[in-house]
Amino acid sequence: MPEYLAPGVYVEETSFRAKSIEGVSTSTAGFVGAARYGPVGGLPELVTSFAEFERIFGGLDRLDFADDPEGEREHNYLAHGVRNFFDNGGKRLYVSRVYGLPEADTEDTDELALLESGGRASAPSFGGVTVRARFPGRAGQARVSFTLRVGGNVLAEQRERVSDDQVAVYNVLRGVNPDDVVWVADASSPIDADPRAGTLARAERLFNPTLGRNSWRLNLQGGGQLDMENTTVGVDRVYPLSMAVEVTFVDRLGNVLRRDTFENLGFTPDARQSLGTVFAPALASRTTELRTPILMEFGSLTDGTNIAGALITELETRLGEQGAAPEPGNVFALRGRGFEVSLEDGSDGNRPTADDYEGRVLNDGLLKTGLVALEDIPDISIVAAPGYSAAGNEEVAQAVSNALVSHAERMRYRIAVLDAGQDFSIGDVRAQRAQLDSAWAALYYPWVRVMDPVTNQEIVLPPSGFVSGIYARNDVERGVHKAPANEVVRGALGFEVTLNKAQQDVLNPEGVNCFRFFEGRGNRLWGARTASSDPEWKYVNLRRYFAYLERSIERGTQWVVFENNGDSLWANVRRTVEDFLFNEWKQGHLLGEKPESAYFVKCDRTTMTQNDLDNGRLICLVGVAPLRPAEFVIFRIGQWTSDAKQ
Repeated sequence: MPEYLAPGVYVEETSFRAKSIEGVSTSTAGFVGAARYGPVGGLPELVTSFAEFERIFGGLDRLDFADDPEGEREHNYLAHGVRNFFDNGGKRLYVSRVYGLPEADTEDTDELALLESGGRASAPSFGGVTVRARFPGRAGQARVSFTLRVGGNVLAEQRERVSDDQVAVYNVLRGVNPDDVVWVADASSPIDADPRAGTLARAERLFNPTLGRNSWRLNLQGGGQLDMENTTVGVDRVYPLSMAVEVTFVDRLGNVLRRDTFENLGFTPDARQSLGTVFAPALASRTTELRTPILMEFGSLTDGTNIAGALITELETRLGEQGAAPEPGNVFALRGRGFEVSLEDGSDGNRPTADDYEGRVLNDGLLKTGLVALEDIPDISIVAAPGYSAAGNEEVAQAVSNALVSHAERMRYRIAVLDAGQDFSIGDVRAQRAQLDSAWAALYYPWVRVMDPVTNQEIVLPPSGFVSGIYARNDVERGVHKAPANEVVRGALGFEVTLNKAQQDVLNPEGVNCFRFFEGRGNRLWGARTASSDPEWKYVNLRRYFAYLERSIERGTQWVVFENNGDSLWANVRRTVEDFLFNEWKQGHLLGEKPESAYFVKCDRTTMTQNDLDNGRLICLVGVAPLRPAEFVIFRIGQWTSDAKQ
């Protein structure tokens, strides 16, 4: 309560209205699966376009699993699923990449270390310098070019009057940062010509307490120092050195997928904006890691001059092989010249197992993988794993399906989009459906035929990518209350199996959602049932709409916690929930001609006992009359005459 101690006028703010509940988003999806590149643990990545997915996780090229027979490569089902998701109207997608670790050599092999280092493409070391891809995968086999930058002379003469008749003259370095590597030209070089010899040095800034000013010292490679306060050091030119690095990713046809350029990188490992900090194995944030596709390791090289020397020596060697090397030690003549290394031997790992899809918790909970990683993203309402049911993957398909269902049920506000097996007959998919019973999952059949942009040939893809996009499109255009069916399947050329009505008459009652082709209406999704045996939760839109209501009410009433549990609070809660449901009814999302027919909200002594109150429980009873889809539209037509009685 405010205090009123002195006489006066007090103005206070108060509220005369109930709190509002905002409906949550239902169109955000989460996918798990194998990819050609990208992080394999930690917080899943949010992508809002397929181009963004390509940049982080690689393109559509096939995967080459280490434990598959040589020459056999699997379609990149996750990448295709993401593409289909966005093509069919999806807007936001979290991706959790799964990576099948190669068989461990020993039982005590650190799994976290394997995840962080295994399968990375790398270049042969030179002079103690090693360049690697930041993440595992064959798509990490990039081209990395290094170009030496040599700046202008930064040595200047500074004059300072110390008395009426005396002027002190000393050397300063202008435009140089502490720890920058510079090239000190040999003083014997003609001043009116380019220098031909010199020494690498690291610039160090010092404070001279006697003179009360900063001064510079040059630490020469191999030992020795030059004090710039001394005007007789015999130095007349100092050139700052830096390196430009360009990383280029290409697909199998040579098309550039991604190009990252880094300019003005220094050489001293711990200095800001240096090769050692920008390309450090461990960076400050995931965002920085995603923008920095390679890492560099320098072994025993700890001084910037030695690192610069190793890179310059490699440049001289490469130019020498081409017959274009300047005289040894003439760094000035190397300005603007560069060399390129290729990262090779990247691995897509083994074919992921059911455990890989389910995920793990590593490093005391700091690193999570697979479906476990998706648990930390509350916005997700659709989960799928495109490709888990591909032919040849039958031994893990059922386990992954069970993991998806368990994940959705545990998270409560999600639905799992399940794929029928590839090449499944009607009998096969019925057998698959018989093993499922969950209101938080829906099964789709058959696979979808599309044109593969990589090979320009027809391939079949799992339904989940298309269906997840249709869910999102339906939610945005119509609302989550509407059944996500009778929708065009964008990008589909047809289906693996062409179903007729008689065949769907068998599958639909069992909860298998089918794709159908209709003359003049194209390829459509023609089913909206869950995989539940409970008739109350038979329809996908019913399950998803209740998840939307529950999640919205949960998030919109957090303010209630720890308020005084009495009549005033109960009335406020009733008004808050009633206002939200009235808006839903007004928009046509609930059944009933009047609000009282569409919903009710009770929160009073009839819903709580004294024991509930004593134990801090507030119980609010909410009932809604949802809309169910018109799955069977029936017109009864008979003969009638104008004089017949109706």
